Amino acid sequence: MSMRKLWMGAIVALVIWGAWTHWHHRAVLQSPGVLAPAEPQQVNLDHGAVLTQGDTTLTTRAQFDITARVLSRKDYSWGDDAKLIPEDLALGWGRMSDSDVLAKIEITQSDRFYYWHVDEFPIPRREIETSSANMHLIPADDGVKHQLEEVRVGQVVHIEGFLVDATRADGWHWNTSMTREDTGAGACELVYVESFGIATP
Repeated sequence: MSMRKLWMGAIVALVIWGAWTHWHHRAVLQSPGVLAPAEPQQVNLDHGAVLTQGDTTLTTRAQFDITARVLSRKDYSWGDDAKLIPEDLALGWGRMSDSDVLAKIEITQSDRFYYWHVDEFPIPRREIETSSANMHLIPADDGVKHQLEEVRVGQVVHIEGFLVDATRADGWHWNTSMTREDTGAGACELVYVESFGIATP
């Protein structure tokens, strides 16, 4: 087989894989109304446990429980950070889980940040900021990792685990946010996910 045919075969395979991935992760359409009314539940820990994930040490800061709508998802596959945190989910609760509200908000993710834009506010700015968050998810095992890989925008998911700070022996560190009130750099939650499930399709 010629090199040209090999290249063409590889290109076709990539196109097919890309199309399948796009279809497999297509957004779920939801009816109007608040789908995830409760705020995330957090119990701070005075003396957290120390966990090991590869060459990374995780210190638990709080027990964490959230049911929220997936506003956006971003997968990461390159670098040491991607090995620890293969996926970020932008999550919304309260009126940030309502399709009528979300139809007026443009939501994107890039470089571990979550961005939103509106032409006109459907709800107050502060409510958008405190009823949504970008969460860096560390799967506790391969089963949780596989579940996260299947997530679709629009689904309502339930996550149980811990907010954690992450460190490595070379001095690298990544600390979790401990509040939903903050914005900007450092405002994302670093979540060690022990249990993950779909609350509604």
